[in-house]
Amino acid sequence: MPETVKKLPELFGSLVFNEDTMKERLSAPTYQAWKQCVSQGSSLNLSTANEIAEAMKQWAVEKGATHYTHWFQPMTGVTAEKHDGFLSPAGGGKVLMEFSGTELVRGEPDASSFPSGGLRATFEARGYTAWDPTSFAFIKEGSLCIPTVFCSYSGHALDKKTPLLRSMDEVSRQAVRILRLFGDKETRRVTPQVGAEQEYFLIDKVLYNKRKDLRLTGRTLFGAKPPRGQELDDHYYGAIKPRVAAYMRDLDETLWAMGVLSKTKHNEVAPSQHEMAPLYCDANTACDQNQLVMEMMKKVADRHGLVCLLHEKPFAGVNGSGKHDNWSLSTDTGKNLFKPGSTPAQNAQFLLFLAAFLKGVDDYQDFLRATVAFPGNDHRLGAQEAPPAVLSIFLGEELNGVVESIIQGTDFQGTKNRTLQIGVDVLPAIPQDTTDRNRTSPMAFTGNKFEFRMLGSSQSVSGPNIALNTIMAEELGLFADELESAADFPSALNALIRRTFTEHRRIIFNGNGYDDAWIQEAERRGLSNFVSTADALPMYTAGKNVDLFVRQGIYTEAEIRARAEIHIENYTVVLTMEARTMADMIRHEILPAVSNYSAELCRRAFQKDALNVPHDYETDCAKEIGELSDNLWAACQRLERDLTQVPQGSTQAMVYCHDVIVPGMKEARKYADRLEVLTDAAYWPFPVYDQLLFSE
Repeated sequence: MPETVKKLPELFGSLVFNEDTMKERLSAPTYQAWKQCVSQGSSLNLSTANEIAEAMKQWAVEKGATHYTHWFQPMTGVTAEKHDGFLSPAGGGKVLMEFSGTELVRGEPDASSFPSGGLRATFEARGYTAWDPTSFAFIKEGSLCIPTVFCSYSGHALDKKTPLLRSMDEVSRQAVRILRLFGDKETRRVTPQVGAEQEYFLIDKVLYNKRKDLRLTGRTLFGAKPPRGQELDDHYYGAIKPRVAAYMRDLDETLWAMGVLSKTKHNEVAPSQHEMAPLYCDANTACDQNQLVMEMMKKVADRHGLVCLLHEKPFAGVNGSGKHDNWSLSTDTGKNLFKPGSTPAQNAQFLLFLAAFLKGVDDYQDFLRATVAFPGNDHRLGAQEAPPAVLSIFLGEELNGVVESIIQGTDFQGTKNRTLQIGVDVLPAIPQDTTDRNRTSPMAFTGNKFEFRMLGSSQSVSGPNIALNTIMAEELGLFADELESAADFPSALNALIRRTFTEHRRIIFNGNGYDDAWIQEAERRGLSNFVSTADALPMYTAGKNVDLFVRQGIYTEAEIRARAEIHIENYTVVLTMEARTMADMIRHEILPAVSNYSAELCRRAFQKDALNVPHDYETDCAKEIGELSDNLWAACQRLERDLTQVPQGSTQAMVYCHDVIVPGMKEARKYADRLEVLTDAAYWPFPVYDQLLFSE
């Protein structure tokens, strides 16, 4: 048996201050106080925090840690950390290793340079981090990392974890209300469960360093289609190359030590594209760990002479990378609320939760689209590897048959032919769906969970999960209000489910999302279709969406408007950065290279002409290169001029970049990519697609 397999149980979580470690190192009263804090939200007194901090420090030092950091998730979409040593002067030139409960519970990093969307002025630098006791601390690169929330001096949430925790609490509260109506007296908490499948590209580091666009923007701004791409369909699930296999093994072991349940690895559709999928866990842990996964993917790749690309579309003409967010709800008694049951009562409960989800996605489809709207994702949504920008839900043939039978009040043509009546004993068992998966669906039911397939590979999964939790909490709360006041619960339940399915039937679509006919049908149904980020982001602050998150206590109005502002500003920052990089590469790399090659062609043509030898290739190619070079130069000048005219207002700037800068970049790329095809490889200034995609 391989050594890694033998030591896996010992390796897994070895760098995590997890529950077993706490139970072993803490006194019984302190351990119980922490358990109560996690399960009931009770506070920890200072003496308890001090004991946890001392045990945490001793454990970390034994593992080789010298520093600690409050590890948090600002609204940049990545993580942040400030490292402090455990050292404390002891006199006589000696030091002690100290770490107190106060240092564990609260930190005070400089918050001035993090985006706030107007929540505070730039000169207001004070920010606070506060320990999240529901997330386990872990060791990374010699530092004890303590997951924390991050807020401003005035109390505004400046991070992604705080609203996520709020949304988890609220969906739990409303779900428990529903469960009580079905006679469940045991469940105390319902927790969103998340599994984030992560796609990525690996390319050779030497080649990466030769491309300014990859280094500065994470994607190729130029690149002609290579002779071979993904046409042979030979990469998907194909044998993994030795260099990549070594990387994947190293990544697995790195993540396992940090407690990440890395489960599945395989080649994806495009050359050099791969996927890693974890096991499910609670949403808070899943969001933390996906941030850690993206960081470790890049660092482990560097150890293997590779670079991990997480951009949604690093190469034109081949599949881009997404992140499939698998979401469900489970009780603290171990029940999945989206798993059809075997009794009438269980199925009635399942159908009620299903109805709430359908209604929520339909009511807030515009906001869900906005949560996955950013420049990188514009390159892939609607393409052959990603769903369209229209939100819809795939239920599968059999479950859709159940829903249609309820709407129509007709016989269910399933295991038994009978009319469905919710909440009474004649309700038949709902079979597990046996139909094929729909890869074109933005939101697909896959037996016991929903797969939100629109996320981009580089984004934090917190935003979409905050939205799903909040939407579900809203609908379950409305359902509970109606059913709690009903005189006849079975009749009210039956009426509620049938009415909800009927009113929100339009959101269900089981066909091909890539078919143009669906886009027309979606418009007929009244579904939204925000094709670009510039179209979608204004929906963040639509009145009903602001009201929802304020009403549920997830964001204050200032907090949600701040997040919209950050996303809108980011769109302009990314697009203008890409455009400036493109202009720089045109001026300093592409045009000088093709000019030199054109001069060489002219020299050869002159020599052949003197010898009275045909020179059609040299003449024709030089002529086309000259024309393309002039067009590229003009496009570059227009792009540079357009960059000087970006409006000041954030929304106006976003619209301008979408309407003016993006078309200008496409125009310039068209000429540059044709020049790449015509130019001798010895003259072209940077690696091309066939080198980048087939260099693993």
